Amino acid sequence: MIEDKNQPRTSLSNLGEFGLIEHLTQNIEIAQPTTIKGIGDDGAVLDFKEKKVVVSTDLLIEGVHFDLAYMPLKHLGYKAAVVNVSDICAMNAKPTQITVSIAVSNRFPVEALDELYDGIKHAARVYGVDIIGGDTTSSQKGMILSITAIGEADEDDITYRVGATDTDLLVLTGDIGSAYMGLQVLEREKQVFQVNPDNQPDLDAYTYLIERQLKPEARMDVKELLKALEIKPTSMIDVSDGLSSEIMHLCKQSGVGCNLYEDKLPLDPQLINVCEEFNIDSTTVAINGGEDYELLFTIRMDDYDKIKGNPNFTIIGHMTQESEGIHLVTRANTKIPLKARGWNALKEEE
Repeated sequence: MIEDKNQPRTSLSNLGEFGLIEHLTQNIEIAQPTTIKGIGDDGAVLDFKEKKVVVSTDLLIEGVHFDLAYMPLKHLGYKAAVVNVSDICAMNAKPTQITVSIAVSNRFPVEALDELYDGIKHAARVYGVDIIGGDTTSSQKGMILSITAIGEADEDDITYRVGATDTDLLVLTGDIGSAYMGLQVLEREKQVFQVNPDNQPDLDAYTYLIERQLKPEARMDVKELLKALEIKPTSMIDVSDGLSSEIMHLCKQSGVGCNLYEDKLPLDPQLINVCEEFNIDSTTVAINGGEDYELLFTIRMDDYDKIKGNPNFTIIGHMTQESEGIHLVTRANTKIPLKARGWNALKEEE
């Protein structure tokens, strides 16, 4: 697809900060009964009565967290909202509102921010959350996007990273590794395009992986699935920085060890095929990739019969005493110490 380079462009200076805020938020509707006042005042007003409030914020920086060479702005807006909704889901809470803050350089016209907000508003509709405020400002270079998500939960339902015991089972939703390989495919095609701009990529063989990277989904369904099974997780986290990193977070905060079984890792067939194409070990991708936004949680051994065979969940390991350490048990039944090799935004360049 060839982009029309002659699309109309409206300078941000034509609208000014307050005019831009009004332009971007003029059609936002309120759906949550807990939203008393959204956009338009110094602060939003929420009424949670007996509910507990859960809040999470993520910051996305152009060139660090996303590359606009292959990330459409609408997809970026959708993904930015989803990754914050996922954090609320990881607390076993219901997301209800988000705020959106953007810093942009003058290379972005109003139409570009319209696309970004179209994605954010679409995610808000899909997940039933209200956009209730935020901020806009200028950036000397590129785009910075920050979204804060707010949710509600009964106190008894909230699940923390701390709480796992050494006899718990380790459970994962969905499959993992696909988002990372989707990124590898996109990066490869970017390099090819830079060498030969006339070359049009054929991405039909990678559709699932690319969708997992560009348009992930938060597992808002898991709270109700577990409730129907009468299961309360003992600890929970979302898989954003890589499975190995998330397991180590749970173990550290709960004071336990873990055995993760290689042959239990849920991998999509397309992931396995593309790992072979790239000559990359699929297990390495699965435990270190990140950005899958699946939920990783622990349950009591007594709940095994409730969850076994359920297609939404995979039991991938079990917790142990802290003194036993954190290990990957290979298909050859060899124990390898698990290391956090997932995403680290602050690591030094090699």
